[in-house]
Amino acid sequence: MARIVTAGVAVIDFLMHLDEMPSRPEKYRARDAAIVGGGGGANSAVAIARLGGEAMLATRLGDDAIGTMILDGLATEGVDCRLVKRFAGRRSSFSSIFIDAAGERQIVNYRDLDMDFGADWLEEAAVPAFDAALADTRWPQGAAALMRLARVRGKPGVIDAEAPVMEAADALGLCSHAAFSAQGLRDFTGKKALDEALGKAAARLDAFVCVTDGGRGTFWLEKGGIAHEPAPKVTVVDTLGAGDVWHGAFALMLGEGKDTRTAIRFANAAASLKCTRFGGREGAPDRAAVERLMAGT
Repeated sequence: MARIVTAGVAVIDFLMHLDEMPSRPEKYRARDAAIVGGGGGANSAVAIARLGGEAMLATRLGDDAIGTMILDGLATEGVDCRLVKRFAGRRSSFSSIFIDAAGERQIVNYRDLDMDFGADWLEEAAVPAFDAALADTRWPQGAAALMRLARVRGKPGVIDAEAPVMEAADALGLCSHAAFSAQGLRDFTGKKALDEALGKAAARLDAFVCVTDGGRGTFWLEKGGIAHEPAPKVTVVDTLGAGDVWHGAFALMLGEGKDTRTAIRFANAAASLKCTRFGGREGAPDRAAVERLMAGT
């Protein structure tokens, strides 16, 4: 079993499923709702665990009830939380999320900006051996510390490159794989056309560079051209957490020694399946479901 260490944010999401996004200062009634764990690093860790990997999460939490809810949810999923640090007197992050009938989402997040952003506890002696590392850009110091450790150990280091990307410039300079969202790639390069943006990002980074673009699938540079792996066609219910599932699945495949195209194809399938299920990361699939989709059964 491959062990993947993730570093990033962990939150509680309060989800409301609506027919359409609110546009006026009025009362609205949700047709479905859920309270689930969220956050890029935490969602990816849960996805890894469900897909058959050994997941370990490094994150920062307050010593409040929200923080306890986050840890309880992660423990239920089998995520190793020994690298989680809680800060006295600080508040854990949470989000209010609206999801419309097309599965698109709108997120309002709270985070305690007075909480220490340092990552001094992610030192060599404290982090067990791992097969790959994954970090999101929401905690730049943690991302840089983990990518540096992955480079020292000669293991794949993946950055979930979401805007604002330049806050995690140090981590991007250390990673072996930079997996951008379309928005993140445009933010990083200033280019609207994804093919042009890919080329500029690859020239700036000493890493494999790809971009995920929702239902269009994933694009990357290969042999002087643009390579493409389409996403499976599915009925979209909820896109929340799909990118996090993608990155977790991608890192797991790299940790298992798979080549990049195989890792991308697996990640596309995992993220597509998540989109068919309401509830944020609650919709993250298991490995058997992903393999069935990839096999067309």
